[in-house]
Amino acid sequence: MLPWHQYLMGVLFVLAGMNHFRKPKIYERILPPYIPAHGTMVMLSGVAEMILGFMIMNKNTQVEAAWGIIILLIIFIPVHIYMLQNEKAAMKLPKWALILRLPLQFALMYWAYLYT
Repeated sequence: MLPWHQYLMGVLFVLAGMNHFRKPKIYERILPPYIPAHGTMVMLSGVAEMILGFMIMNKNTQVEAAWGIIILLIIFIPVHIYMLQNEKAAMKLPKWALILRLPLQFALMYWAYLYT
């Protein structure tokens, strides 16, 4: 049996990935302009989050999933920086919340690393 917090991480990633399909426009708005095919990228990242979320909840695939989550979170860092730089992408979030998201990425990476 896996620890409860590993299931929590999996469920959070599955739900986050599902949200990419429920509200794709939100995610398209936060993508920097140099990233091509915003709609496709939002869907691909949503699928990746869901797959990795399910994989982290499986003992046989947890290590691969953990490294995949870490890589995905690294790939998402430019999005968080873009949200800090662009008022439209910031979605009216306070600056402190946008700043806090960057260390949160690293905390999530550490959390995933616990399962490698």
